[in-house]
Amino acid sequence: MGAVAHPLPPRTLPALRRALLTWFRAHRRTLPWREAPSLYKTVVSEFMLQQTQVKTVLPYFARWQERFPDFAALAAAPENEVVKQWEGLGYYSRARNLHKLARAVAAMPAPPRTAAAWQELPGIGPYTAAAIASIACGDRVACVDGNVARVLARLSADTTAFASGSDLVKHFRPLAAAVLEAEHPGEWNEAMMELGALVCTPRAPTCIVCPLREHCATAEPEAASAIPRLERPKTERLHVVRLWCVRDGRLLLHRAAAGSRRLAALHELPAAADLGLDDATVQRGELLLRRSRSITRYRIEESIHRAPTDIAARVGAEKQNSAAGAALHWVSLAELESITLSGPHRRWVRELLAHP
Repeated sequence: MGAVAHPLPPRTLPALRRALLTWFRAHRRTLPWREAPSLYKTVVSEFMLQQTQVKTVLPYFARWQERFPDFAALAAAPENEVVKQWEGLGYYSRARNLHKLARAVAAMPAPPRTAAAWQELPGIGPYTAAAIASIACGDRVACVDGNVARVLARLSADTTAFASGSDLVKHFRPLAAAVLEAEHPGEWNEAMMELGALVCTPRAPTCIVCPLREHCATAEPEAASAIPRLERPKTERLHVVRLWCVRDGRLLLHRAAAGSRRLAALHELPAAADLGLDDATVQRGELLLRRSRSITRYRIEESIHRAPTDIAARVGAEKQNSAAGAALHWVSLAELESITLSGPHRRWVRELLAHP
């Protein structure tokens, strides 16, 4: 374990705070949730930004606001429509939790005002609660995500080795609270996150233009890039064999169970196991597409094969209605846009239909 070599002396904090807020007010990005800000916009943006980059979120946020402009509209919507609007953002439990949260807030006399109260609601952890409460409600609480923890680690030259990102974040919560600019907590938290996203980046930080350069214990790209010391989880590689089965203008899809952890109620092309088949049997069919995607620490290679004639002939109403095939659905090609597919499978299905 390392030690905090530069604990940010209290006498330097006023100058540090002024420098960062001055920089943020001059250089902050123009983002839709910062324009005519509201509690609802802050909540939606924080849910969407969990594990997702800003540039990816922007078009989704615009469409979401048009369809669900406030808590009441979101609370009144059916879950399948909410998930459909989320399609492509991944980690669909976020959409379901946001939907549950909207229903909870809509039923309250007034929304929560503190991070502690927000954390009682669905899908809200310590970071999201602090972000919402400080930015939208003025609660004097510090946010710590990966960006903020990285900035603090470099400012303090903390060489501790962390086993996980959650350990890193937990470690820097006390320091984040100590440096918080209490008069403008929301703006301060946004400034810290913005600095980590734009200047104090994981690789090749631009220390020369950093507003906190004179307060930083590293303040040089090579030294800064080595901090924080975070052990990366080992990537696990998986291979999934899938079928492409089209008959009479319908595509065979598999719908995940409602209780599935990541893809609950979403459709994907069926894997060999979904039809009670082994990979070798499915691989007899023509290879149509081979693609990869990542989910958390998993790197998944998926090969999509045209269903061999004998398999296609067997997969009919009797398979759909059997216990083993209850999750299999024949979906009309004309109706594909109306159902919810996982983002990668939506792209792959479109690609295969465009080049049959």
